[in-house]
Amino acid sequence: MWRIALIAALLAGPTWADVTAPDGRVIDCYCTDTQGDRVELGEVICLFVNDRAFLARCEMSLTNPMWRDTGEGCVSSSLVDRLKALQPVIQPG
Repeated sequence: MWRIALIAALLAGPTWADVTAPDGRVIDCYCTDTQGDRVELGEVICLFVNDRAFLARCEMSLTNPMWRDTGEGCVSSSLVDRLKALQPVIQPG
């Protein structure tokens, strides 16, 4: 019986708990990107902070939405760096 519960828990995937106010209404939680656009919980975007580009996931920390670094670099930034390395340097004269 415990095997079925374990398999069901593993297949369920991540779930997000609703945040409720003291009066019982559900508070809509989300993150915002640098332009102020809404990003839903669980979404992953590329963030640029202090000259560093990295993938971050919108998650909850206690009752606050926050960005958590996934430990992966942005695909676009590493591709741009590789292309820059391939370009020949042309020196005048």
